[in-house]
Order: sequence, then C-alpha cells, then structure tokens
Amino acid sequence: MADVNDGPEGCALVTGASRGIGAAIARGLAEDGWTVGVNYRKDQEGAEKVVEEIESGGGSALALQADVSDPAAADALFPPLEERFGTVLVLVNNAGMRADGLAPQLEDDAWDRVIDTNLSAAFRLTRRALRGMMRARFGRVVNIASIVGQRANPGQANYAASKAGMIAFTGTVAAEVARRSVTVNAVAPGLVDTELTEGIGDELLRAIPARRAGTPEEVAACVRFLASDAASYVNGTTLTVDGGMTA
Repeated sequence: MADVNDGPEGCALVTGASRGIGAAIARGLAEDGWTVGVNYRKDQEGAEKVVEEIESGGGSALALQADVSDPAAADALFPPLEERFGTVLVLVNNAGMRADGLAPQLEDDAWDRVIDTNLSAAFRLTRRALRGMMRARFGRVVNIASIVGQRANPGQANYAASKAGMIAFTGTVAAEVARRSVTVNAVAPGLVDTELTEGIGDELLRAIPARRAGTPEEVAACVRFLASDAASYVNGTTLTVDGGMTA
C-alpha cells in the first residue's frame, strides 16, 4: 500500500474501531502511514489495545469515545484529531449494529437505533469530514455497507435498509465531490467472522461458494486500497467482499 509520509498532511478516522473489522482497518491504515483516530462507544479497553498495537508498530493513534448515533458525535471526534494530527483526510464509516426481527414484529425503537447508527451517523460524519477534504483537495471516504443491502435477508429489514441507503448515499456524494479529488466508496462484506455476525453464520455459510467466512483483515485490505493513491480513479462504487456469495 502507498506510504502517505510524502502526501497530504492529515489523519484517518475509523468509527467502531475497538474490535473486529474496524480494528483491522485501523491497524491496516496505520501500516500504510496514516495516523489513526480509533473511535469506540463503550469498549475503551479494546480501543486502547488497538492504539497500543499501532504504536508498538511505530505508528500513531488516538482512542476517541463517542456514540456515533448521537448528532453531536462529530463535534466530539473531529476537534481532538484535527488539533493533534491535522485534517481528517480518510474517514471510514464502520460503526454498525443489528437489532433483528421480522418486519411485522419489528418495533420502532429497533428500526430507529439501526438507522441512526448505521446510516444517519455516516451522513453526519461524512458531511463534517468533507469540509476539510475539499479544502485540501484530497479525501477518501469509505463506507462499510453489507451484502444485505443488495440481497434479501429475512429478519433484517432495518439493517438491510440502512446498508442499502449507505450504498445509494455513497454514489450520490461521490458524484458531488469528485471534482475536488475526493472519492467516496463502499465496501460490502458478506459473512465475516466477527461478533456482529454471531447467530447467522450457519445459514449464510451454505450459500458461499468459498465455503468459509471472511476475516476482518480481508475486508481491511479492500479499505486500504480504496484509501490509497492507487484508487484515485475509483469513485462511487461498492466493492463486494463475500467469497462469491452474490456472484
């Protein structure tokens, strides 16, 4: 991956980065030379462990607490990073949650919490990040979507709606900011071995040609590419990482 030491000064912010895919992305971006903001909601210990791993490898990172579903989260996340490391030039909207249930029984609260965390938070943080990116005439936004946003998965109407919305949001914003050398892309993982996929693995595994779950590092590799100079002409797309499931 590209080394950013000679590139624009700034840093990366990864939401939901205390474990799983987010932690792998944070570590990967640090390996590529980015200073990384490691956001967490409750798992302070996990976030500090990710920071320690990055620093032990020679990188720099900062753990940042914020519930991204809170409209005030951007004000809690961006100023500390900007004051210490410069403009946020890479934003990875990874934080997500599930609250499964068949649509006839799905409560309003379960719908609202998933949409707020998975979709509305990505909008608000992207809106905030784009200010600095457009001024710098460089930026990378990577939204972590899901194949559930592209294919039906009964019991996840709220989750599917949030991820489908994220894919549509990605393409629209990409078209709006492309002339400022800012790219906005999405990565849509299939079954990945994380806590978020607990309880749904057996059903999905049968539909995967690769006959295995993916790893957080395999998803992180795709994010690292989209955040790199090598992906400067990749914009508004969704990169599916699912072992052939949607082929």
